[in-house]
This record gives sequence, structure tokens and C-alpha cells, in this order.
Amino acid sequence: MGTNPYLSSEAPAGARSSWIDPATLMRIKSLQVRAKAVMEGFFSGLHRSPYHGFSVEFSEYRQYTPGDDPRYLDWKLYARTDRYYIKRFEDETNLRCHLLVDLSRSMSFGSLSYTKADYAKTCAATLGYFLSTQRDGVGLLTFDQGANEFIPARHRPGHIQRIFAALDRAESGETTRLAPPLEQVAQHVRRRSMVVLISDLLADVEGLEYQLGCLKTQGHEVLLLRVVDPAEETLDFDGPALFRDLETGRELYVDPVSARSQYQRRFNEHLQRITTMCQSLGIELSTFNTQRPLELSLFDLLNFRMRQGRGVQRHSQTGKGAR
Repeated sequence: MGTNPYLSSEAPAGARSSWIDPATLMRIKSLQVRAKAVMEGFFSGLHRSPYHGFSVEFSEYRQYTPGDDPRYLDWKLYARTDRYYIKRFEDETNLRCHLLVDLSRSMSFGSLSYTKADYAKTCAATLGYFLSTQRDGVGLLTFDQGANEFIPARHRPGHIQRIFAALDRAESGETTRLAPPLEQVAQHVRRRSMVVLISDLLADVEGLEYQLGCLKTQGHEVLLLRVVDPAEETLDFDGPALFRDLETGRELYVDPVSARSQYQRRFNEHLQRITTMCQSLGIELSTFNTQRPLELSLFDLLNFRMRQGRGVQRHSQTGKGAR
């Protein structure tokens, strides 16, 4: 049903040198530079991989379909790719995407040299940068227990810099509530769009299924990108220690060795509940482990969507009576 909680495919052999180690990436202070670095590595990997054609389809061209005006075919591109492509026009109507980024307290956790929030912000910035280069409208909503900053989806000069700035200044907030930001999008976004929720999903899912269902009923395409730290999956800590719940502030002395089995069972039960919910709604769920290069996770996501026949959905009038 379009659910892929464990993206685990390997990078094409020729593309592996393109991926940036996340620890190296997160040392780049500028979020905009980070996003550009990820995109350069991503497209470099595509050019070296069997999926080379993806990078063309996601640039300023789209494949020719019956009914398009053949005057707008790009014959030079056909000579290089052996495929028919139409160049997009400036005034065509493209995708609108709303990025919902969880910045609650639990997102401030990180067993590595960076946090889940760092990874999520970089992921959102990269997706926003990618879409803006294709003249797609990008919006942003940051949240914790409620919506914090909301920027409507637009494509205009300087808009993506506004997205970068909002992500840069956003700080970890309170406890997580997943339903309210989705409710706000359902109430205020009338035009059919793509809604991407980037979160660790470590919260009560009460009300989440209803709000996701509302978005689907309104015709929105919904993606859940689950951000997880490797230590959260394994509870791989050395010796007994005092653990603090970042959401509630509660502290508990735990021996990871004795608690690991029960912890992993409950952790996986929570994931299974979310997975089942997404399957029932036809919503795509992907897990992004913060230890993996972001380019590789995005590559896997794109590969999966292509195999599902999805890609990036647009409602374009390119080449049909354009002037």
C-alpha cells in the first residue's frame, strides 16, 4: 500500500563515493549550503547509477505524452537520452509541497555528533531546495505540541531563503502532538498538494489517523518521513545509567542490558501501529536513520516511488498551447 518503513537498498556501485557522511555534513553551519551539498551528491549519484534518467525527469524537463505539442520537443536531449522530453514553461502550474517539521524535545536527542532535529532540518531544507529549483511551490510548518511557524507554499524570488531562515532559527520546543499541525494544514490548504511530515513519531498517535484521513479525503498526497537515531532502535548504551525522558522530563535509572528486550518490543509495537495505520490509509511511510547519508535515504525514497509508479505528481499544461 505504498508503505516502506525500512528503506534499506544499497547505493549503486558507481554512486557510493557521492554520499556525504552525515557527521561531516552537519559540521557545515549554513543550512542552505548543506542542502546544496546534499543535492549535488544526490544528482551526482544518479548520473552514475542505473537510474540516470531520474535526474533529467526531475529537472526543467518532463517526458513527452500524447497530446503535447511536438514543436516543444528537445531534440538535443533526445539524442543524448533516446527519450522524448518537453521543456517546461515558466507559467506552468507545478507541485505545491508543504513540509511539516517536528521540533519537539524528543527531536533534540542525538547519540552521534548531531541531533535528529539537525537531520530533519537538513532533510526539509534539501527537499525545499530541490522543489524550488523546479519552480514548485514550497511551504513550511514547524511544530511541537502545536504549530509554531507557518509559511504558505509559494514559488517566488527569495521564498526558499525564507524557508531556510525559518528552519535555521527554529529551536526545540515542548512535547510532541502530531494531530494539530495536520489539522491546520487540512483547514488552510485548499489546493491539492503534497504534505510531507518529518518527525520521529515518538508520540501518542491519538487523533493522527483521523487527521491523516482528512488530508487524504481532500486529495492531498501524504508522506511520513520517520527520523530515528540508531541508539533508539537498539538501546545500545554501556552499563546502567540515569535516563531522562526529553518529552516529560521524567528520570529513570535503567540497566540497558536487562531492559533492552522489552524496550525493543514496545518500540517495534509502536512502529507497527503506525505502519498499519499508513497501510490502511494508503500513505507512504519511510524511515530515515540519522546514521545513513541523507542522499542515500532520498535516493531510496525516489527509487521506491518510481517503482510504485508515483514519482513527483504534477498537474501541468506544458506544451499545450503555450506561447
